[in-house]
Amino acid sequence: MVEEVDWSVGEVLKTLRDEKLAENTFVFFTSDNGPWLIRGLAGGSAGLLKEGKGSTWEGGMREPGVAFWPGKIKAGIVTHELACAMDLFNTCLSLAGVPIPKDRVIDGVDMSPILFSSGPSQRVTMIYYRGDELFAVRKGQFKAHLQTAPGYAAAGAEVLFEKQDPPLLFNLDQDPGEKINVAKDHPEALAEIQSEVKRHRDGLVPGKPQY
Repeated sequence: MVEEVDWSVGEVLKTLRDEKLAENTFVFFTSDNGPWLIRGLAGGSAGLLKEGKGSTWEGGMREPGVAFWPGKIKAGIVTHELACAMDLFNTCLSLAGVPIPKDRVIDGVDMSPILFSSGPSQRVTMIYYRGDELFAVRKGQFKAHLQTAPGYAAAGAEVLFEKQDPPLLFNLDQDPGEKINVAKDHPEALAEIQSEVKRHRDGLVPGKPQY
């Protein structure tokens, strides 16, 4: 799979250069989930991050992204600003000069400030779902888990969702591996996240299931 992706992305970039389109094309490369742990070594590794594909722990959700746009995005810049794949929608509309739709809730934000090194990320909060269950919320450096569960299990194995009351709280700047629960030390951060949860739920209109 790695060899296939490496080759195919190379073909796309080569074509952009051959057709003289590279300087007028925004390319973004990322993944949709962390390692598939039930595949063992063949499934990859999340390093110090906890868990993998299917979970809402950082090992299942946190992914690197690579942005490419010669002459527009500076090479060799690394940022740890918060962003999400949902932000690509807003970003691409903004880059194309197309207004963001006003007739519905849009979950993304424009990533242009971090792409062009002009400012911090416009994303402060991240909501983590597993299926249609709200599992965790991050705001700034703090992430609270309302429910927890491991990643995908072997076929036929049951995965148990465990409610966390009070929620677990982790400082991702200091503890990206989510090992030390700091809820007792930061009640103000937990209260702020719980306010975000209420605001999210109050404004949520469930759509028709797409499964």
